[in-house]
Amino acid sequence: MDDDDLPRRQGDALAALTRQPLDPLSLDELDERIAVLQAEIERVRAHKAAAGSFKASAEALFRKG
Repeated sequence: MDDDDLPRRQGDALAALTRQPLDPLSLDELDERIAVLQAEIERVRAHKAAAGSFKASAEALFRKG
């Protein structure tokens, strides 16, 4: 069994991203990378907010019951 066959940890992709050298990238590529990362940050924030709202609703339901 190769290491490639094993499931990857969640942080592996993020760790790999932070280790990528930025020097070879053009200014346009850097701008594109920033835009993609900002969009991902917004997606994660929206998911976190929805999860927090769901948790608060569930806690309120169980407090009443």
